[in-house]
Amino acid sequence: MIRRARALATAAAVLVPAAALAVTTLPAASPSTATSAQAEPALTAARGPLIIGHRGASGYRPEHTEGSYELAVRMGADFIEPDLVATKDGQLVVRHENEIGGTTDVASHPEFAGRKTTKTVDGTKITGWFTEDFTLAEIKTLRAVERLPDIRQRNTLYNGRYQVLTLQEVIDLAKRFTREYHRRIGIVPETKHPTYFRSIGLPLENTVVATIKRNGFDKGGRTVVQSFEPTSLQQLHKALPHVTVLQCMSASGSPYDTVATGHGPTFGEMAKPEGLKAVRSYADWIGPEKSMVVPPTADGSLGTPGPLVKDAHKAGLKVVPYTFRNENQFLPKDLRNGTAPGDYGQIFKEYDTYFKAGIDGMFTDNSDTAYRARQDFLGERS
Repeated sequence: MIRRARALATAAAVLVPAAALAVTTLPAASPSTATSAQAEPALTAARGPLIIGHRGASGYRPEHTEGSYELAVRMGADFIEPDLVATKDGQLVVRHENEIGGTTDVASHPEFAGRKTTKTVDGTKITGWFTEDFTLAEIKTLRAVERLPDIRQRNTLYNGRYQVLTLQEVIDLAKRFTREYHRRIGIVPETKHPTYFRSIGLPLENTVVATIKRNGFDKGGRTVVQSFEPTSLQQLHKALPHVTVLQCMSASGSPYDTVATGHGPTFGEMAKPEGLKAVRSYADWIGPEKSMVVPPTADGSLGTPGPLVKDAHKAGLKVVPYTFRNENQFLPKDLRNGTAPGDYGQIFKEYDTYFKAGIDGMFTDNSDTAYRARQDFLGERS
């Protein structure tokens, strides 16, 4: 089983500006001896919900960068999350979207000015620069920038300091973090827009499978694969039978593969008891938008837990909602402090509500507050 460090250094747990953040490495813990992800204890926290660093520690560093991933681990994350899109030459790079105008400095590269274009991705017209129009070598000339500069202005301090990573490089980081921090660090890769990439001759799944197998990350509970599209997950489940599969769910709408084919459930249908049973045929976890677990009240305040966790557990599924963030903009109305969207609100009250609802893990931009909240919930805080 995954073993937990018992204390987090005060500097990493206290809410302080990112630019001044001084993080101390967690105390050492022995690596897991689990042998298969299908043995649920291999991926279930022995003492409390798992912490997944959402795009790393994206509350403090530009997302999907080496600095973001390492900080998440130092702050207590059990897993790090790379979102996967394809390049022109079929390589998997780590970006939240295939449009990279808002997360890289591509707009400042005159040699790529002619690459700006408008495409329809999953039924939505988008103008910008797209990974599938660049080779990996060209992508490597770009540098990451903060996606939310108005909310996370301090993160812009790190603009231009990090390259765009590949899936292989994230796996290499997870291996290094496991060695250096003496506890197993896993990955939670997500296939982004898999139907779209399949339609342009750049399917994601085969490369995901080959990369995971080549690195031995298909065994021992080191990987959780995720997507919003069931057809992508069903392919991954068949090819990676010992890897945990997570079905992502939005609070509204349908998976794009359902939209494209006219067949399949909406996310709302997936979340019903019968839908959850169907999901269990290919997945082990669900990753619902957090409002599906604790629906807000009419005025946007924190509500009370709905039936989703209980229904999912009954179907044999674990529940890992997204995304927990410290800032007012992302919190229920009654948990905000003041009116500035980028100021920190009462995140610990939100965590506590979800922990009491029985969640099995969470995606968070702020692994330090998640770690401290878990300590509080388990009565382990010193």
